[in-house]
Amino acid sequence: ILIANRGEIAVRVIRACREMGISSVAVYSQVDRDSLHVHLADEAHSIGRSTPAESYLSAERILEVARKANAEAIHPGYGFLSENPSFAQACQEQGFAFIGPPAEAIRAVGNKTTARRVVQAAGVPIVPGSIANLNDHTEAAAIAQEVGYPILLKASSGGGGKGMRIVRSTDQFESAMSHAAGEAARAFGDSGLYIEKLIGPACHIEVQLLADGFGNVVHLGERDCSIQRRYQKVIEESPSSSVDDRLRARLTEAAIKIARAVGYQNAGTVEFLVDGEEFYFLEVNARLQVEHPVTEMVTGIDIVK
Repeated sequence: ILIANRGEIAVRVIRACREMGISSVAVYSQVDRDSLHVHLADEAHSIGRSTPAESYLSAERILEVARKANAEAIHPGYGFLSENPSFAQACQEQGFAFIGPPAEAIRAVGNKTTARRVVQAAGVPIVPGSIANLNDHTEAAAIAQEVGYPILLKASSGGGGKGMRIVRSTDQFESAMSHAAGEAARAFGDSGLYIEKLIGPACHIEVQLLADGFGNVVHLGERDCSIQRRYQKVIEESPSSSVDDRLRARLTEAAIKIARAVGYQNAGTVEFLVDGEEFYFLEVNARLQVEHPVTEMVTGIDIVK
């Protein structure tokens, strides 16, 4: 297995490979040549200069090393190319198993507005708002008025709070939309935005899933990531003290329904906003998450393996 990543997640995958008797191949940029993952792997190859664009984000260089090393599979870790459908497809076309969801599933959930349409069609509630990119200020303002303030402007290709703005009144809307679109374009190369009703106070709950290639999907319970700063998760805990058995059953059933609707495989997380007994779909993280060890500690299941 070639690990197309660095740092903690590369070390984690290498450790799992070693315990399972699988040879590991590390890749590294110039700045990471003495990193721990390079020393731990069975073999390691340089993939370019220090900037990610010239190394860890270069699908061509990673695939070239995979061919040279006779790798059978590629693990993308998280970040970098992990949610890039073109990379997943290129791996498949060149005969490598991509240790993650199929390219079609990544495409279905990677764009937030596309994901909202898919989830709504599957019968899972979404946060009230728009299900398509906003075309212009006039249309967007009309949708915001219909949804009712306060609202959230969110980047269609977003994550990590980038391209997100709370708008509490009409007079704030135009400026907020301009700033959110600009930030989204800089962060993701896509200025597309959509609108969600701001629901609060609420809990942010995510369900950990595992899915095989035969249509079987299981959940490993939920993590509560409600404690955040600037839209970044600070503390994760499992199980959530805000979720009882009845609500847990509904949340996990909805998460599995979403995974089946897009033909999901491998590890993934479905995020929900929970308001009392009601819950709404937020997004799918189509990869292994940074927070996966929290669930591993609670369940005793090695998600990477």
